[in-house]
Order: sequence, then structure tokens, then C-alpha cells
Amino acid sequence: MLALILGIAKSDENIRAVWMSGSRANPDVPKDVHQDFDVVFQVRDVKPYWDNDEWIERHFGKPALMQKPESMSLIPPDGDGNFVYLMLFPDGNRIDLCLTEAPFEESEEPAILLLDKEHQYSAENDVLPKATGTKAYWYVKCPTQKQFSDCCNEFYWCMNNVAKGIARDELTYAMKQFNEFVRDMLVQMLKWYVGVERDFSVSAGKEGKFFKNYLPSEWYEQLRRTYSDADYEHLWAAVAEMIALFEKAAKHVSGKQGFVYKEEERRAIEDYIARVRA
Repeated sequence: MLALILGIAKSDENIRAVWMSGSRANPDVPKDVHQDFDVVFQVRDVKPYWDNDEWIERHFGKPALMQKPESMSLIPPDGDGNFVYLMLFPDGNRIDLCLTEAPFEESEEPAILLLDKEHQYSAENDVLPKATGTKAYWYVKCPTQKQFSDCCNEFYWCMNNVAKGIARDELTYAMKQFNEFVRDMLVQMLKWYVGVERDFSVSAGKEGKFFKNYLPSEWYEQLRRTYSDADYEHLWAAVAEMIALFEKAAKHVSGKQGFVYKEEERRAIEDYIARVRA
């Protein structure tokens, strides 16, 4: 697939350079067949490629499924002048292709310069690929006391909406509150746990996808138990597991970092849940 991508770029005079970011530019990410190709084509003029399915199909083949964020209205586009094609092909390959007039820039996020037709970034082609950024970009970042406290407060505060949604038999509301706002804070706290245990020198992955590699096995099993079906009794059980796991992680992080953890927030939400369930 990479040969196809570079072949297209080399044959098109409007394409000046190509670089790749994402997991394929990160040496710490395990390699597998499901990795996307996150590719940028630097072009002289974006307009010929703007919402141009014919150009895509002629060069890449017809995608089985495609999204074009700049052509969408329900989800507003970035409006940055770039055009992006997110493409899933019948053979399982996925390419996220950005066409931009902006130059390749040094950044903290890992990226690899794959093609530089005009020697904009290197004097000689034989120095390619040129890498920029560092894998530390993806590492868990050490929180401040304020960030830690805000995470705890958001977790416990939003949990009252979960309880209220269950009490009112508002399943979709309760599930959104639980699996979005509350769970996001649990994931953040677990990431900080991973960070403090490994001197903030590893990545827990997007949405904590590497938790299985870094959490104690009993913690990971408890995390699994925070995922519930639509049965309210099962959801209440998941709520209890989530509160227990969050507090365990929060106390560990606060102890390691010397932070203040407000147990009264946990007690307050547990009292409220008991009142709602009575």
C-alpha cells in the first residue's frame, strides 16, 4: 500500500511532498494488519482534489466505505483549507489522506517525511525518510493538583446524572452519562496510574487501549466489570465497580504525587445513590 501511495505522489506534478504520521510513525505501537496509513500529500493547489471521488477511484481504487469530513454538515468541518479522505478499501486497508498546501513542519508528534521532490526539507534524497517528533509525545503526561482534582470532581459530579437517569428509566441518558462523561474521567485516572507507575515514560494508548498491558490483572478485570448491558441492576453493579476502581486509582496517584484527594466527594455521591435507590 505504501508503494501505491508513493507511486501516485511521484506521478503527479502537483504533489510536492509526502509524509506519514499516526501509529506507523510511532515505534512503540505494536505492528499489525489493522494499522491505518495516515498520509499527507503537500500539493501546490488543493482545489483539483477537492471532493473529487473520480480522482480517488482512478488512483487508489474504489473504497468500500469513505468519509469526507470537509463535505459534511452534521459534523462541522475544520475549515482549515485542507481536504481529507478517510478511506476503507475492500482488502481491509485504510488510508487517511490529507491534501494540504501547508509545508511539512517539525513537531512533537512523530512523523516521517517519505518524499521530498523539490528538496524543500533535505539537501539530498538519500537522507529520507526524515523523522520528526518523538515517541514521548504519546506518553502519559504528569497531572497537576488542579487537573487531578478536576478529574475527581467531574467523575463524582457526573455520576449523579447516571443515578438520576436510572431512577427515571431514561436508559439512553443514563448510558451516555456513564459511558462518556464519567468513563472518560476513569480512563484519565487510570492513565495517570500507568504514568506514575512507569515514571511517565509510556503511552496507555488512545482511550486506554493498552490498559491490559499495564494495569494489574485484578484492576483490569474490575475495569471489565464496569461495562454493563441495559439491565438496570447490572448497571448499578457497574456503577459500584467504577466508583471503587476510580477511588483505588485516585488514591494511588495522589499518594505517589503528594496530591490531596477529597474522599468527601466519593461519600457524597454514594449517599446520593443510596437515596435514589431507596
